[in-house]
Order: sequence, then C-alpha cells, then structure tokens
Amino acid sequence: MVKIAIAGGTGELGREVTEALVATGKHDITVLTRAVRSDIPGVTQRAVDYDDHDGLAQALHGIHTVLSFVNQLMEAPDKNCQKSLIDACISAGVKRFAPSEYGSLGKVDLPFWKKKKATREYLEQVNRHAKVLEYTLFQPGLLLDYLATPFKTSKYVTPLDTFIGFQDRRAIVVEGHEDAVLTLTAVRDIVGVVVQAVDYDGEWPRLGGVRGNRVTVSTILEVGARIRGRPFSVERVQVEDLERGRLNTSWSLGKPHPGFTPEQTGQMEAMLQTVLISILLSVVKEDWEVSDAWNKCLPDFRFTDIESFLDEVWKGKD
Repeated sequence: MVKIAIAGGTGELGREVTEALVATGKHDITVLTRAVRSDIPGVTQRAVDYDDHDGLAQALHGIHTVLSFVNQLMEAPDKNCQKSLIDACISAGVKRFAPSEYGSLGKVDLPFWKKKKATREYLEQVNRHAKVLEYTLFQPGLLLDYLATPFKTSKYVTPLDTFIGFQDRRAIVVEGHEDAVLTLTAVRDIVGVVVQAVDYDGEWPRLGGVRGNRVTVSTILEVGARIRGRPFSVERVQVEDLERGRLNTSWSLGKPHPGFTPEQTGQMEAMLQTVLISILLSVVKEDWEVSDAWNKCLPDFRFTDIESFLDEVWKGKD
C-alpha cells in the first residue's frame, strides 16, 4: 500500500483512475481539488490553492505518489498549477509524480497543450543535476474511444469528434500522408496501466508511452470501411494550407472539450477549426506515435484491439 494524491481527481479521466484505484482496495487515496464534492466515496478530499505553496506541500505530507489530471485550459496565461504541484512535491518529499500529460509525444503543433510542454521542461530542469523527483509522462496517443463518438464507452470521459468520424463515415486526410502513424489507446487501458504503474517496483520510465494500437491513417479507414459497411468519404487537405491556418473542408469538429471555458466556447467554430488543424499537422509529423515504454514495463497487460473495440461499438448500427 502507498499513499496516493490525485490532483484533478474530480475531472473526467481523473475520476476514472480514482475509482479504479479505490476499487483495488490497496491504497490510501487523497483527492486534491479546488472544491470538495460529496459524490466521491472511498477517498479523502483536500481543498487546495495551487498558489499557496506551504498549504499545498502540507497537503502532500506523507504522500508517496502524486497523479495529476488537472485541467489547465481555464488557467490564467501566467499561471501553471502543475509547476506549483511539482515544487510542493519536492518540498514534501514525494517520491513519484505523473503530470497531466495523457496525449501525444510532440506538442509543438498543439498550442492548447503548451502548458503540458512547459511542465515537461520544468521536470527536466528540476532533475538536471540529480534525480529530485521520479516521474513519468503517460503518453497514450489519441483516445480510441473518440472513434466511438457519439457513443460513450467509458463512465466519465466525454465522446469527442476527431478527424475520422465513424458515425458519418467520413474523414479528413492530409494529402500524401495517408500512412502517417499514430497511437490509439482505449480509456479502459490507460486507466489499467496507471493503476498497475502505481504498484510497479522498477523505476518509472520518463517517456511513458502507452501503446494500445499503433496504426496508420489508411489502416483506420480500412477498418472503418469493414466495420461500417462501406468506404468512408474522404476530404483531402494540403499541408501548406494547414500551416497557413486554412481548413478547406466541408466539415470540422462538432463540439469542444468540456474543459474549455464559456468564453472559449463562445468562439466555438473558430476554436474547433484551430484544434482540428493542429491535430492534422501533428499527425503529419507523427507526434501521436508514442513509445511502448509502459508496454515493456507491464508485459502481461493486454490492450484493447482497435478492430474488436470498434466492432463491438458499431455492430448493428446504421
């Protein structure tokens, strides 16, 4: 048993992991939250202020592992609560830390994740002379569950659109990059890996790739055609247009991530177009092809296969 603190444990993926860890019955779990809630059984909740270093460090006193799922989309530009959390971990003597990463390997073309990049750089900085804080960057690539949209395939994670839509049998593909590689991992597997990682005896891998499925864009379209009964309608775009901020397509993403603010969603159409352009550019650069570091650490873990997952979701649906 170890003492675990989960920052952002009331959010979507954080809630999935929190409940899975509670279900093991192994650990003493504290959820760090800005506002205590009444619907999270089996944990201790601590209301924290990320600007209060001493208070945050006190909340982490005696904690072995900190898992962060904090949502920084609503955070002020000059703030980085994950940096504050790292400083508090060091002051409190926390052994292990996992930042709110859970996405791609590269971040350059994903401006909405710039604070994740800053957090990575800060972790490297604090450990530059000697290991002060053991950490791993959980990188599962794109959520496989998004290909099930609009159907919800996990308890809390919201179904979101991406550049391949199984419901409408359509896709947006960058010309000449049909064989770009990306990783797709199911939410259930991300949760399972994090739960097992808490008990892992070895040193955590710094770049913690979680490789559920390593596939090309063309392979996803082939799988989609088989499962949905006919080829997808494909619209092709040019890299040069994307780099100029132009999306010459008849459709874009349908709804924003729930973490965006009301002010951001008020500019939803432009924002979603920017997000889609960013994702397409990052796919071209294969930023979503992550390592298999955690696969190697947990060789007995069985990941959800893309075809069986999608067949289960879409079987019998028009």
